Amino acid sequence: MRASLIQLSVDSSDSADERRRRAASLVRGRAGDDLVVLPELWTAGAWAYDRWEHDAEKVDGPTAAAMSAAAREAGVWLHAGSVVERGEDGTLYNTALLFDRAGELRGRYRKIHRYGFDTGEATLMVGGDDIVTVPTDFGVVGLAICYDLRFPELFRGLLDAGAELVAVPAAWPAARLTHWRLLTRTRALEEQVFLLACCATGTHGDMRQAGHSVAVDPWGTALGEAGTAEETLTVECDMAQVARMRSELPVLRDRVLAIEAPRRR
Repeated sequence: MRASLIQLSVDSSDSADERRRRAASLVRGRAGDDLVVLPELWTAGAWAYDRWEHDAEKVDGPTAAAMSAAAREAGVWLHAGSVVERGEDGTLYNTALLFDRAGELRGRYRKIHRYGFDTGEATLMVGGDDIVTVPTDFGVVGLAICYDLRFPELFRGLLDAGAELVAVPAAWPAARLTHWRLLTRTRALEEQVFLLACCATGTHGDMRQAGHSVAVDPWGTALGEAGTAEETLTVECDMAQVARMRSELPVLRDRVLAIEAPRRR
């Protein structure tokens, strides 16, 4: 299975329409791939809170239309990163969209863990509550977004829902690059899945994004890692490795799900 992570540069100088046109062009250029992944909130900017109301859209809005067409034209499964979704009641969500090779929307995930510590996303958006996996022609894909990486229970839930590969769009801050590298490898290793983490690059909302998009195999080994500029990282994933790893190193069967807290003396 061949996958490409398109590490878009998301800067304050360009508009959502300009980003959509550039992203669609880059996706169309990936014909022959099986899966393409884009970053988190690349249309509005994950740190440009002042643009969210203006750039929010319905699930079937302009970003979905452009990405559906690009996926169909390229013949790829497309994880279109995430958008600022405006729900029916006007509520905002950070929502990931997954399209199949025909351009049909096959998966929608509303980010469960909102970043901000009582500011930004944590106050302006509502969190989702559904664990989402999608069967594809190359395996079961689990959906997570950026800050979700810090919460292993979500990834254990994705594993239990059948995930063999987890796609993680992100706009991770450059100041915490060390955490990004550690968590992406850890989540892949502990769940014995492929993890494709596509992070934006550039600066907006006074936040420099980390870049360093990475593909990690079930052994925790990076198959490839991008730098800090806009680029496309392409890797080959042997999906049979998931079952092989789980058989040869069957740690998941030794899980103890109900460990009681120790009594205080």
